[in-house]
Amino acid sequence: MKNKWVQIGLSVASLALAATLVRFLPQIVAALTGKHVSWTQIGAQFARLSWQMVALMAVVWLASLLAYTFVLTASLPGLTHSQALTLNAAGSAVSNLLPFGGAAGVAMTIAMTKGWGFPLRAVVVSTLSSGIWNTMFRFVLPAVGIVALLLSGQELSPAVTNAGWVGSLSLLALVVVVAAALYWDRAAAVLGRALDAVARLLPRGVRPAEHTLSRALEKLRADTSEVVRHRWRGLTLGMVFFLGLQWLLLVCCLQATGAYPGLAQSIAVFALSRVLTTALVTPSGTGIMEAGTVGALVFFGAPLDSATAAALLFGFWTYTVEIPFGGLALGAWALLRRRENAASASDKEPISR
Repeated sequence: MKNKWVQIGLSVASLALAATLVRFLPQIVAALTGKHVSWTQIGAQFARLSWQMVALMAVVWLASLLAYTFVLTASLPGLTHSQALTLNAAGSAVSNLLPFGGAAGVAMTIAMTKGWGFPLRAVVVSTLSSGIWNTMFRFVLPAVGIVALLLSGQELSPAVTNAGWVGSLSLLALVVVVAAALYWDRAAAVLGRALDAVARLLPRGVRPAEHTLSRALEKLRADTSEVVRHRWRGLTLGMVFFLGLQWLLLVCCLQATGAYPGLAQSIAVFALSRVLTTALVTPSGTGIMEAGTVGALVFFGAPLDSATAAALLFGFWTYTVEIPFGGLALGAWALLRRRENAASASDKEPISR
């Protein structure tokens, strides 16, 4: 991945795959559901959208971005909310255009925060802390979706119900263990020894060196302990409101297209959509997320044309629109940096006599 031509080739291939999946989405959902839908039918759903609903979606989308600034400001003391909004928008734009775009997003974060005067170590700790909270909530979401379905009375087979309870409780237990390891020294030591014991069971060719995992966990905990101990409330509330507003955005898309399946079902669909965005073959799982979302909505009884339109609309707000918005944020940052550098150079010039 260090070769730029390899990166360019993978990016082009990944974007081409994403475009292909979206282009042939009707055929894909037909294979998944056994039902057929055309782009004409999908377009008719879009034509029904009122400007009031579109405006509401835009407000909810922007509110979700603002909510995430609380995660970034909690993880990096001294960062303002306007800087956090710029940072998130620019990083998302880069990540949305590249496969494995998280690394490029981190590089962009380091460059921007360095320009604002933040030390590298603080930025690394911020990236680790916010990344850990994002990962933990990715585990929590499926559990929340499963529990919502189980408590809603949705008809599921006994095998699926039992598996759902076991799966959700296991995911929640995993999150509790990781959070405890980050907060308490003794819990981190116990988890590190457990990971080393599991690693010793791996084949010799892929087995890490002795105590590698426990040392890595200890270093991670040490780097993030101060943020976790003192700012976990801001991190948690920021993620809760961010994801809550994104779910509300999905509900708006479902209501606007006539695909709303019910409260618990919408939570389950949202959880599935966020998990599918982690698919690495396309940027942010584009195409894969939409197909999975349509399949889940149809399973819950939504009409196929409405479900497909809702999934595409939600993908637009959570992926497509972030690219130009992030480009504008990045352009504004670059312009301000250029002016600051020019002003700094002008101040350093000797005064002629």
